[in-house]
Amino acid sequence: MLLELAADDNILRIDWVKFTFGAIALAVVWFFVGRKAVPKVMAVLDERHDAIEGGIERAKRAEAEAEEIRQQYREKLEEAHREYAQELEKAKEQRAAIIAEAREEAQAEASRILEAAKAQIEADRQQAMAQLRGEVGALATDLAGRIVGETLTDTAAQTRVVDRFLQELEQDGNVQRAEVR
Repeated sequence: MLLELAADDNILRIDWVKFTFGAIALAVVWFFVGRKAVPKVMAVLDERHDAIEGGIERAKRAEAEAEEIRQQYREKLEEAHREYAQELEKAKEQRAAIIAEAREEAQAEASRILEAAKAQIEADRQQAMAQLRGEVGALATDLAGRIVGETLTDTAAQTRVVDRFLQELEQDGNVQRAEVR
């Protein structure tokens, strides 16, 4: 009996009904999965693949564009630096020109002031000489009149006496100046 039970429970023995039903079920599942599910899964996988590849391509393009923009930015920055250096150089040149012009104007103004001062000094000297000549003339004629005992009323004589006196003073002054030197 044990052998009979053992023969019925043989697991290696094929039940053809179950086998046929399983094979048909497998074929139906295989058909539906192969025809319906696999194409949908493959389509989704292809879409994902395209999206990933497209994303990579878009990223590469964006990176290339960013690099191009970065390069343009660098070029513009370098150009701005060059322009800044040129403008700075122009400003330095203008500053030097303005300083030179101001210096020239100041020197011209100083020369003009110096010339005006010399002219004023000369005019003051001439005025002082004329005033001195008049005062010395009056004193000289008065003194001469006291010494001689008569007044000199002749204007020409007074002028000659004053001129002679001043010439003598100038000659004495020139001699003294020469001795000092």
